[in-house]
Amino acid sequence: MRFRLAAWALLYGLVALPAAAQPGGSLSSFSLLRFDASARTAALGGAYTAMADGDVNALFYNPAIPSPATSRIPSLSYLNHLAGIDAGTLAYGHTADGLGTTFSGGLRFVHWGTLQRRNERGERTGTFSAGDVALTFGAARALGEHLRYGANVHVLYSQIDQAQATALATDLGVLYRVPAHQLRVGASLRHLGVSLDGHGQRAATLPLDLQVGVTKRLAHLPLLLSLTAYDLTEVGTGVEGGSRTDHILAHLTFGGEVRLGDVLRVRAGYNHRRSQDLALADRFDLGGLGGGFGLVIGGIGVDYAYNSWSELGGLHQFTIRADLDAL
Repeated sequence: MRFRLAAWALLYGLVALPAAAQPGGSLSSFSLLRFDASARTAALGGAYTAMADGDVNALFYNPAIPSPATSRIPSLSYLNHLAGIDAGTLAYGHTADGLGTTFSGGLRFVHWGTLQRRNERGERTGTFSAGDVALTFGAARALGEHLRYGANVHVLYSQIDQAQATALATDLGVLYRVPAHQLRVGASLRHLGVSLDGHGQRAATLPLDLQVGVTKRLAHLPLLLSLTAYDLTEVGTGVEGGSRTDHILAHLTFGGEVRLGDVLRVRAGYNHRRSQDLALADRFDLGGLGGGFGLVIGGIGVDYAYNSWSELGGLHQFTIRADLDAL
C-alpha cells in the first residue's frame, strides 16, 4: 500500500503547489474542491464570490447567489488538466416559488489518471487509479429587497486504489445587491466540515476558505469587473520570499468580462499567487493569467477558458449550458 500511495502522491505533487494558488487553496485532501467549476469561472481567475448574473455554477463559490435567474439552467463542464488528469462539473438549479427558495445541486469529479503499482523490489505489478467525487445540495433565499443568504451541503468521496476517504462539509454565504449601481458584494465561508474516514490512518482535511468579493458592471462601458479576496482564514500566509505587496496580492484574484453585442463575451483573469508559484525568475512568464470567451445563441451558451501554468503547460476548460425557458 505504501508504494501505491507514494505513486499517487507523486502525481498529486504535479498539481498540488499550483492548485494551492487557487481560491481557498491551502493544501488539503479532496483537491477537486480547488478546481474551477466552469470555463467562465476559470477565465475570470476564480473571482466569483459576488458573480450574481444568472450563472448556476456560482453556487460552488457562494451559496447565496442562486436565484430565479439561475433556475432551470443545466450546465455541464469538462476540464482537461495536466498529466492525463480529467475533471468535470454538472450543475442545475430550480426555484420553488411557493417556498420562495432556489434549490441547487451539483456533481464534481476528478480522475487522477492511471498509475503504476510496484512491489517492495520496485517491480511492476499492474496499475491502479485514483479519483475524487463531490455531491452538492444547496438552498438560497431572499431577505428583504437587497440581501440573499444560502447554504450548501457537500458529500465528499476520494479513492486511491483500495484506500478511501469520505467527508461532509457545508458552505455559508450572503449576497448584497445594489441594482441602481449594478454592484454586488458577497461573502462565503466554504468547506467547513468533518472527516468521516481518511486514507489509511490519516484523517482527511478540507480547504477551509473565507472569501469576500465584489462585482461591478460599468454604466457606460460593456465591462464587468470582479474582485475576490480569498484564503482569509490564513491571512498570515502569502508568497514565500515575496514583498509586502506580494503577500497582499496573494489573497486577491481579479477578473473582467467584455460583452460584445448579444452573442460574444471576452474574459480575462489573474491570480498573483499562482503567478509567483509558477513563474521563472529569468524571463517574462504567463503563469497565473487566464482568458477565454463565451457564445450565447438562443438559449444555448458555450464557454471556453485557457489558464497558463507556465512551463507545465496550460489547462483547457469547456462548458455548455442551456436556458430551458428560452428554448
